[in-house]
Amino acid sequence: MLKNIRFTGKLFREGDVVVAVCPEFNVSSFGDTAEEAVASLHEAMALFFKECQRMGTLEIVLEEAGYRPAEPRRRQPQIRKWLPPRPLGTSRKVVSSIRSVECLS
Repeated sequence: MLKNIRFTGKLFREGDVVVAVCPEFNVSSFGDTAEEAVASLHEAMALFFKECQRMGTLEIVLEEAGYRPAEPRRRQPQIRKWLPPRPLGTSRKVVSSIRSVECLS
């Protein structure tokens, strides 16, 4: 049984809508406002986790996204808590030019 899973939500404006993205699980949604986009992403993530749990793949998906299980609590050992990955840092780079791109066929 799962209680809470923390995830990252990033917001971007694309035209007339706000897009909310969860990079850990490659899930996105959108809304007319930031609040709508966040609510929509929350719903999409809940459905994503519920479907993973139904399919029996939730633990695998969490581990592949870098999550690790926490120690179970004494009072609620049936509730498994997962800790999100901790990034070592953030780096932003700019590609100034792309001279050639080869396509392999």
